[in-house]
Amino acid sequence: MRALQKKLVRDLWHMRSQVLSIALVAACGMATYVTMRGCYESIEAAQKSYYEQYRFADVFAQLKRAPESLAARLAEIPGVAAVETRVVEEVTLDVPGLAEPALGRLISLPIRRAPRLNALFLREGRWIETGARREVLASEAFASANGLRPGDSIGAVINGRWERLYIAGVALSPEYVYEIRSGDVFPDNRRFGVLWMSREALGPAFQMEGAFNDASFLLTPGAREPEIIARIDTLLESYGSLGAYGRDEQISHRFLSDEITQDRVTGIFIPSIFLGVAVFLVHVVLTRLVSTQRNAIGLLKAFGYSNLSIGLHYLQFAGAALLLGALLGMPLGVWMGRGLALLYADFFRFPELLFKPGGQLFLVVLALSGGAAALGALAAVRTAAALPPAEAMRPESPPVFRAGLAERLGVQEFFQIGTRIILRNVQRRPGKAGLNVLGMALAVAILIVGFYFYDAIDYLVKVEFQTALRDDVTLTFSTAQSASAGHDLEHLPGVLRSEPFRAVPARLRFAHRSRRIAILGLQPGGQLRRLVNSRMEIVELPPEGVVLSAKLAQILGVVPGDAVTVEVLEGERMVQRVSVTATVDELIGLAAYMDIRALHELLRESGTLSGAFLAVDPPAAPRLYSLLKSTPAVSGVAVREAMVQGFYQTIARSLRITAGALVIFASIIAAGMVYNGARISLSERGQELGSLRVLGFTEREIGWMLLGEQGLLAAVSVPAGFGLGYAICMLLTTVMQTELYRMPLVITGRTYVLAFVVVALASAITGILIFRRMRPRSGPPLCPWKWRWPSAA
Repeated sequence: MRALQKKLVRDLWHMRSQVLSIALVAACGMATYVTMRGCYESIEAAQKSYYEQYRFADVFAQLKRAPESLAARLAEIPGVAAVETRVVEEVTLDVPGLAEPALGRLISLPIRRAPRLNALFLREGRWIETGARREVLASEAFASANGLRPGDSIGAVINGRWERLYIAGVALSPEYVYEIRSGDVFPDNRRFGVLWMSREALGPAFQMEGAFNDASFLLTPGAREPEIIARIDTLLESYGSLGAYGRDEQISHRFLSDEITQDRVTGIFIPSIFLGVAVFLVHVVLTRLVSTQRNAIGLLKAFGYSNLSIGLHYLQFAGAALLLGALLGMPLGVWMGRGLALLYADFFRFPELLFKPGGQLFLVVLALSGGAAALGALAAVRTAAALPPAEAMRPESPPVFRAGLAERLGVQEFFQIGTRIILRNVQRRPGKAGLNVLGMALAVAILIVGFYFYDAIDYLVKVEFQTALRDDVTLTFSTAQSASAGHDLEHLPGVLRSEPFRAVPARLRFAHRSRRIAILGLQPGGQLRRLVNSRMEIVELPPEGVVLSAKLAQILGVVPGDAVTVEVLEGERMVQRVSVTATVDELIGLAAYMDIRALHELLRESGTLSGAFLAVDPPAAPRLYSLLKSTPAVSGVAVREAMVQGFYQTIARSLRITAGALVIFASIIAAGMVYNGARISLSERGQELGSLRVLGFTEREIGWMLLGEQGLLAAVSVPAGFGLGYAICMLLTTVMQTELYRMPLVITGRTYVLAFVVVALASAITGILIFRRMRPRSGPPLCPWKWRWPSAA
């Protein structure tokens, strides 16, 4: 082994604690990168494979009723490769063990052949037998949430008649990777499920023999989707079409794509912070190492070692620390990635979703570790290479004495000698002090980011599910009802208050932008459903015009005062210009609101209702649910408590896991930064503190001089970290803006206190370790530091 290699091994061993702290910080960054990037690649690969193998459609259309003969004309549209027509109906389900009524979406399957598009993957059981008119295939999410297996049965109200359906098998569809009903934001798999039924049974049940009300289209490569959608709309317009739309507006695909995009962004953003801290630590440690090894560098150059070889020597030191971090981080990232993939599999339903990081991913991790090592070691390597031998073998010039702030103010007498030494040392080396403060501030900032997710989740629930949504049950009619239905609801058992609403599907257009969405007509002054912005302020519904959620307004490119074109997608399909009177920055989903009277005027109808928000007396809720299960006019019942549970089981669950990992990693970084700062200060000031010990200072006084300085820097870094953490959270709220949810910029006092406590504990534990290291093992009492200080370097 060559001399420089022996020296490298000895340096790594003597500074093993600092090297390990750098490696742990780097491992946090590498593990996060492997986890997030690997999950992004795994989900994207699973999506692509699933869509291709099971022929997920490119364009979708729903309508009232059209003859099956129209399918041939739809297939003749240039650019259409295949067409699949279906019957799709929503019914009320009576699920064993579930008190509330559930909503089932019945989808027809072709007779004696597999679907051309949106094919099914049979997870369990068997296919429906020919002629079995009451057999169904149940979606896996719905079956799992309710404990249903092949052979079980459920009740259903089919076109006003109560029927019993038997589950033949459990299946998956690329159309329902994220299984959620229209209008909802979070899945409720207990109360909503997809059931596939033979067309020979479903068609006659809803008077759809020889007809269809749903169509899916597969396009040829290179086909122009907008032109094809326009042709489809032209053909289906007279059959009550709700307007064709592309895959980008299909609810399951959109939510899945948002998650993939977010994973890609966070997979770059979060690891960059950790690697930045690792680069900083490498820079600090190597700079101090070069400073303490000036004599050794001079001797090496005097013996003929070149600047290049010495520079590479210190670069290898950094590379070894970062390589150790990569070797620790990669298996940790794989373990975390597998756990995250299992979490995703709970609400993204693929035939197979495995965490399969490719070899290229690990090569990127190794390249990142090498780049971080080079970047962090750059300044130290340049310093070591530039030192002339004669200058290097001389000790550094002592700092020039200048009166400190305490001396200039004449208050030095109020401080003990140890405190004065601390203040002078900080003032004489402001650059070093600033770097230490910056490093610890970064650790505090990451802690703020980790705890921020908990604050954001709690605030989001408080705004959306406690302030905006105050009803217990949202009831939806199968078809629009007259105003008298609203009065009837008030007399249902257990209903304390009822507020009707009108929802109508529409396409909003502004310039070249458009979006399909349901306009929700609300009662002015309603108490069960209110408009609440992200600052928890109640927004009054204006008597005219439309109010858009801020995200929808951003998508359309409109501001209050603009007029949007509203194309109603039901009834007479009227088209009118409506002024945007206001926007409300809601945190969940996209929405358009109108005063229910203004919406009735727009639709040229009187008092028609789509459903109602109900306040329900809890003891009477079971009787109400039992009655609604057998009411044909009711197509859906959404329970607010179930919505909250759905949120916590999906978005909140994944965010909490991410936040927990961030907090653990940030705590490691905080401990590493504080410990490194103290150890470096100990190695630099070993002779000075040893001399003070010989002059009669006690161990406690020496410990105060060393650890008091670290405490002072930590005290300065905490508020700086608070500000930096707030800025990072502000950036995160911009990055994590999706159609599904928007993260609010809310950081509570609890988060700041917890971040301070973690840093304080790290500082206290570090102080104990450093103080124990300073205590003499053995030796003459007059010079207890004689053998201890050199090894501290």
